Order: sequence, then C-alpha cells, then structure tokens
Amino acid sequence: MAASDANAGYLDGPLITPRFLEDRSYQTALADAARETHTLVCLPTGLGKTTVSCLVTASRLADRGGTALMLAPTKPLVKQHADFYCDALDVPDDEIVVFTGDVRPDDRADLWESARIVMATPQVIENDLVGNRVSLADVTHLTFDECHRATGDYAYNYIADRYHADADAPLVTGMSASPGGDKEEILRVCENLGLAEVEVMTEEDADVAEHTYRTEVDWQHVDLPEDVLAIRDALNEVITDRLTELQKLGVVNSTDPNMSQKQLNTARGRLQRLINDDDSAGYEGMSIHAEVMKLRRATELVETQSVESLRRYFERQREQARSSGSSKASQRFVSEPSVKQAMRLAEEFDGLHPKFRKTRILLAETFGLEDGSRAIVFTESRDTAETLTEFLNESFDTRRFVGQGDKEGSDGMTQKEQTERLDAFRGGEFEVLVSTSVAEEGLDVPDVDLVLFYEPVPKGIRSIQRKGRTGRASEGKVVVLIADDTRDEAFFWMSRNEEKRMEEELRKLKGMAGEVEAQLTQGSLDEFGGDADDASSDEDEADPDGANAAEASTDAAEPEQKGQAGLGSFADEESDDKTSDDEAKDDDTGGADDDADETEDADAVAAVAGTDEDAVEIVADQRELDSTIARDLSTRDGIETRLETLAVGDYVLSDRVVVERKTTADFLDTLLGEDRSMFEQVGDAVRSYARPVVIVEGDDLYGQRNVHPNAIRGALASLAVDFGASVLFSDNEDDTTELLATIAGREQTASDREVRVHGEKADKTLDEQQEYVVSSIAEVGPVTARALLAHFGSVERVVTADEAELLDVEGVGPVTAERIREVVGSDYAG
Repeated sequence: MAASDANAGYLDGPLITPRFLEDRSYQTALADAARETHTLVCLPTGLGKTTVSCLVTASRLADRGGTALMLAPTKPLVKQHADFYCDALDVPDDEIVVFTGDVRPDDRADLWESARIVMATPQVIENDLVGNRVSLADVTHLTFDECHRATGDYAYNYIADRYHADADAPLVTGMSASPGGDKEEILRVCENLGLAEVEVMTEEDADVAEHTYRTEVDWQHVDLPEDVLAIRDALNEVITDRLTELQKLGVVNSTDPNMSQKQLNTARGRLQRLINDDDSAGYEGMSIHAEVMKLRRATELVETQSVESLRRYFERQREQARSSGSSKASQRFVSEPSVKQAMRLAEEFDGLHPKFRKTRILLAETFGLEDGSRAIVFTESRDTAETLTEFLNESFDTRRFVGQGDKEGSDGMTQKEQTERLDAFRGGEFEVLVSTSVAEEGLDVPDVDLVLFYEPVPKGIRSIQRKGRTGRASEGKVVVLIADDTRDEAFFWMSRNEEKRMEEELRKLKGMAGEVEAQLTQGSLDEFGGDADDASSDEDEADPDGANAAEASTDAAEPEQKGQAGLGSFADEESDDKTSDDEAKDDDTGGADDDADETEDADAVAAVAGTDEDAVEIVADQRELDSTIARDLSTRDGIETRLETLAVGDYVLSDRVVVERKTTADFLDTLLGEDRSMFEQVGDAVRSYARPVVIVEGDDLYGQRNVHPNAIRGALASLAVDFGASVLFSDNEDDTTELLATIAGREQTASDREVRVHGEKADKTLDEQQEYVVSSIAEVGPVTARALLAHFGSVERVVTADEAELLDVEGVGPVTAERIREVVGSDYAG
C-alpha cells in the first residue's frame, strides 16, 4: 500500500480512497503484521488505530471478499468509525452499515445480508447471534475496538468464541491504547479474543515520535477548608462507630474510616459466611456494612467532589429512606445524629469547594495567558458535571457531556445530542467541555490545550485514555487536581503505579511476539488456532463450543433433581394445542454500555443463519439476556435459540411447556411483599400453556433472607397445588441451562412436539387495579395497599384520609402516613 508518485505522501491500494489516508510508516507496519494473524495492536491514543484496522479490512475484503465487522463499546464511537470508513474506503456508503439498538432487529437481519462492512455495538451482535438472526460464517475480518474490555462476561468474549468457531476464514484485530494493567491482564485479553501476537508502538519509536507532541503533566494540590473538614469529620465519626460494631463481630480488625475498599470487601465476605452458617449476626452486620458504604460515599463526595454533590446525595438518601420497603441501613443513615449534623453543615455551607476555584484559575490561565482555545474537564460524578458546568459558565462558554442514561435529578444525553455537542466543540462553538467518563474511550474529541482531571482515577487504563485527549496535533497540558489528605491521594498513586507498570509491560511485550504466542498457545488459544488461515481448518478437530463437556455435564446433572415432580410427565401426556399465536416484540435489552437501556419495537424475525431441521429450538425472552443462559444455549450443538419479547414466560420449550425462571432473591421478594409479579406471571403461564414450569435458581433459599421457612414452603405448595406448575430447583445459571436443554430435548425429540409461542398477559381484575393504584402512591407497595383498601373500602377514601386516619391502619407508620399525604396533597409543580 505504498504511495504512488501521484499520491505522494498518501496511501493507495485496493479499496483505499485516493489522497485521503496519510502515509505513516508505523501504521502500515502494524497493518502488515495484523494481516498475517490474529493480532493485538497497541498504539497511543490519537495516533490512528482505526486507520490500522481500516487498512487490514481493505486488504482482507479485496483478497477474500466476505464481510468485515468492527465492534466498539458505544454508539457514538460506532458512528464515528462508520463515518471514517465511508471517507477512507472506496466502498458505496450503503454497504457500510451501522448496527445499534436503534435499528430494528428485522432491519438488521436484512442489512446484514447486503452489507460489506458492519459497524456495531457488541451487545447488538451478541443478541443477534443468540437470536440466530446473523451468521459470522462469511466474516473475513473482525475488529474489537477498545479491546481491553474483553474481560469477565463482556460481550466481546462471547462474540470472539462464536467467530472462531463459525467463520470460514477468521482474522481478528484487537485495538487499544491501554490493553491491561500488567502482563497477565494483557495475555488474558489475548486469550479471550483468540489473539496470537502483540504488536506495540510507543511514543518512543522514531516513526511515532514525529507525529506526537510533548504532553506536560502537572499535579496540583488543594487544601480543604475547615467547613468542609467539619462535614467530613462528622461522617467519619459515624463510620468509626459502625466499624467498631463490625469489629465486635470479628469481621474487621480496624476502625479506621479510611480503610481500603479491599478490606471492606473482605469483611463483606466474612459476613456472608456468617449468614450461610445461619448466624443471625450476619444479617445485622450486613446492614451495618451497607450503611458504612453509604457513609464512605458521602465522605468521598465532600472530600473530592463538592458540597453541592453531597447535598444532592443526602437528598436522594432521604427520599430512599421515606420510600416503602427501604432498608434499615437507609433509615439508620438519615436518622443518625452525626449525619444530620453533616446534612445541616452542608446546607449552611455557602463557599466554593477549592477544586471549583482551582479549575476556574487554570482555565483562565489556559485561555488568557497561554492563548488556548479549548479544554476538557473530566469528572467521575454526574452531579459534579452538572454543578461545575453551571459554575464555569459564569466565566467561560461551557457545556456538559454525559452518558445516555437518566439518573435521579439529571437527564442523560441522546446519541444525537452527544454527536451535536462534540461537533460543536470541534467547530469551536464553545470553550470548555465538562465530561464524565463517556468521552474517555476512543471518541474523536478534538485536540485540546488542557485536559483537567477534577479527581485522579484509580485505574491506569482510564488515566491513559483521558490524557490521550491532548498532545495530538500540538503540545498539550494535563492537570490532575488532588485534595490533600483524602482518597484523591490514594487514587493518584494507584493510577500512577499502574500506568508505569503498563508501560513497562508493553515495552517488554514489544518485539516478543514469538514468546507471547508460545504462552498463549499453552492456554485456551489452542482451540482458536494461532494463525488466520489455520484458524479456519477442520472444525471437527476442536470442540470450540464445549459440546462434549456440555453432554457430560448434562449426564451428571440429571440425577441431582430428585423428588421434583413434573419432568417425567412431559413425554407422556397429550394436551390441546394452543393456537393464539402472539406477535412478539424485541427490545434488545441486556448488556452493558449504551445499548443496555435500548428498546426496539419489531416483529421477531426468523433465523437467517441457516437452520438445522433436527435442531432443538428454544425461544428466550429478550429480558433474559441479563443472564448468560440464552447465550450459552446458543453455543450448543443441536440447539437453535430465538429471541422474542415474550408475553408469557421466560423460555418456551414446546407448544405446551413454558418456563418462568426466578432467582432465590426474586422468589423471596415475592414473599416479602416487594414484588407480587411471580404469582401473576405463573397464572398467565397456566392459562396459556399446559405444562408451566417454575425454576427456582440459586442456593440457600431458606437462609438467604429472614423469611420463615413455612412461608417459603407455603409459596412452593401454592405454585404446585393451586396453580398446577412444576417447581424445579437449580444451583446456578449453568444448572438452569442444562435443565432447559434437557426439557426441550425431551419435548421436541422424544415427544416430537413443536415450539409454539402463544398466550398473553391477563387483564387485571378490578381489585388488582385498585391495589395497583394505591400501591403506587408514595410507593407503599402491595401489602400496605391491600391493608389500606381493606380499612377504607375504596381508593377514593384512601386518598382523602387525613394523617391521623391513616395511622389507624395496621402497618402504616408516621413516615408512610406523612409521605402519602405529601404525595396526595401537594401541588403539582411540573
């Protein structure tokens, strides 16, 4: 892809737009390496990782054809990549498509068939794979942007597994400026994505250095004023008192309010063991521990954020304590005298947090003395982003940039609003962008003169991402604000040490591709194959989906279900077919990041990935994607999964079997009056399917919460006797997966039954509607609602009752009575 004479200084080649991509030797070197095998590309922020992936994609499509898929964690980042590829590649714009939760599932299935390049968020591709809407067989290049996220249950890992198993000619490129905190983390990312080699370029490389500028890092310390320290000390006094109580239980060794989070996590584990041993002290201690965490959050806000952020937090805690079903920790928190004193001091405080003042000074220096034009201020807190934007707007043209989710007291930004805000910043329409973490990763934020960390972040990865917003096209400056004698100092050292460790690990990994490959192939990478061509060899030699292990696991699991009625009858009895097929809707929820809250209204689509007539089919509800069950089922040989938004049930296994899955926590919530939906859901299932099944998932059903065993037995008996549902128990999500596969196999293979989705939620009775209305008043809940209706006889009499009359009702205390009157009697201020 060297530049021709006519295009001197630019790259050309198959599918490359002439005179668009600057010819940078380090990018072409990285692309040459990434074309050969599954590669992790490490390059400092702002130096064109996307260009490297684009070059590999162009080469791959020209040589192999097929489809290229690029994944990025957020929708704005996906759109940014799509815009860049449209400009950089000589490919029709309509063949470069964007998949996010905003695109209807049936539209995605059609677009996939005609697309040459797909840009997507990982949750959407995960959902489409689980729902059997798309196939990775023809994908010849898969890019994971910000690939350091490939840990735990993040969707990248599942997609990588499926890609290596399903693709005819796979090639994976992972991209990150900060792949991990140490060598082990970097290798784990490689193993999870099936990467065989690591290619590293740092700013010390000559080819890179000529395209970078020096970034000065300055750590500025501030002292907290006495008024702020008084608030903190009042809170720390309570923390010390609560830790003393935990010390008496033997779960902590210190009462220092500044003890590490790791020590508090250890204490929580010890309390859980007490609960598991049926020691009632464990429940008491867990409530105290929850209160300590609330207090710690309050001290962190007043120390490192602002008094206004603390005031907002206090108000949310008061609202939570007044709500129905509030925890003892919440109620004790707001009623503690020292906390009340801290609240009073916060309300009386009329000064500026020193970080606010320092931020304004630094911006004035940047724009006035140093002739700068743009700056970004990063903060961890949405509350701080709101208040700081308002404060800075008095002196500078300032806008906020936050995520899409709404939080109490703060509206999120839509994708359109985020895009418009960044475009305006690039265009110089305002001077200061105050951002939460949403702008840290990958977004093409314009080069700025100052990046200000309102507080240090404890993770080196995030620190590197933030710093990468400056020093791209000219010398930049980074300032980190540190409040002395606070958690800021600990976070500063944690981040700084991790950054140094990451830089050292990357230097060690540079040029060690052979050694890294050897280490990787000793582990799970063997199932992927270390070379792009080898990875597509004989499918039968590897068992990428773990099918053999799954069969063994199934055999081992079945004998454990002793005494559970219902399974044996599924293959023997016939029942009337239900014919009221329901058009389901798909909301594509489930997953992290921007697609977690997306909803889509669309008919469920048929599989486009090719079907096996002998396969067992399982229909899963979209909302079940919060667990790993549907995802794990989709990787099984002989099982096809389909996603719908089911009106009834969580899983449909045949025309007569529907499954409601409840964790032990969900089940116990029903008995405590916090959620009565389980019996309604089972009632709907009974009306719609001949063989409804309830799976109770998890351990310690009788010891997890303070619920009398007879109440639990009564609920189980009601499900079996009153509703006629089979009640089965599973240890965990893996066990539930085995149960579903077993039942579906018996129904569809042994009994030759088909999967048929039908049924709809029953309309609420008049009594249920009345209970629903009253339970929503001040969030009193269903139990109190029934008591109020039984006492007063109608909804009208409930809402017109005065506080004294409300107190006559059993279970209604002063807080609830006051809250009901406040909600019913207050003027609407909307």
